[in-house]
Amino acid sequence: MKQRCKTKSQRSGFTLLEIMIALAIVSIAMISLLALANRSIGVHDRLQRITSATLLAQQKMAETELNARKGTTEGADVQGVFNTPYSAYRWQIAYTDTPLPSVRMVTVTVLWGDEERNELVDLTSFIF
Repeated sequence: MKQRCKTKSQRSGFTLLEIMIALAIVSIAMISLLALANRSIGVHDRLQRITSATLLAQQKMAETELNARKGTTEGADVQGVFNTPYSAYRWQIAYTDTPLPSVRMVTVTVLWGDEERNELVDLTSFIF
């Protein structure tokens, strides 16, 4: 058997075309990962706002129930803005009569952002 010596063009290695294709594939993957990371940050921000709004609504509901036990419940709907650092959130308290005369339904709503996007949290309870 006769062995041949490989010339320069026959040596194993990557051609320029193969390198360019590999770089294109890696670039597409990196762009996809960056878009996914950006989406993840947006979802985390929204979840953080919902969690803060829920905790603020629970606080306002606890204050309302405490005032009802003291007998200082307001008869009309009220609204306001939370203090710093939650000044981006606003609250509303709505009272609704029930078929039982001694029981009222109270709804605490915490809103933030644009009203068109429906960014709010509602809590409903009954006070005696």
